[in-house]
Amino acid sequence: MVGFQARLKLGLLLLALALLSGLAQAESEALKWAQLNDEQRNVLHTLASEWDSLRPWQREKMLDIARDYPKMPADKQVLVQKRLAKWSRMTPYERENARKNHRHFRQLPELRKNELRKKWLEYQQLPEAERARLRAEPMDADPDAEWN
Repeated sequence: MVGFQARLKLGLLLLALALLSGLAQAESEALKWAQLNDEQRNVLHTLASEWDSLRPWQREKMLDIARDYPKMPADKQVLVQKRLAKWSRMTPYERENARKNHRHFRQLPELRKNELRKKWLEYQQLPEAERARLRAEPMDADPDAEWN
């Protein structure tokens, strides 16, 4: 009898959590830009023009960022603002490529990830003129060559 009661309580708890999760998602899906509070709009201001057209999961992710933003150190806040601004300027095609590259990067072995991080840091240390020259060079014929 005790096992049944424990399973019933656990089942009810899981059902309540699922319902609450569904309500939170439904709220973020329906939340229009005008319905965001001042703090959320302040953090997410670069997305104002496209907020109402974002997919539900995108809105949810952005609301999570806005929620955590006040607890972030100042340098992390600056980084978040830069990334949001960059993302808002990207075309849908560029965003999809960024998502693909991110998924691909996450699947790489840790050693390869570290190599790529090191190369990125080295690139960032170059003078702007040198970085511009490298960006202007044609890319390899095989776009996945760098990932292998």
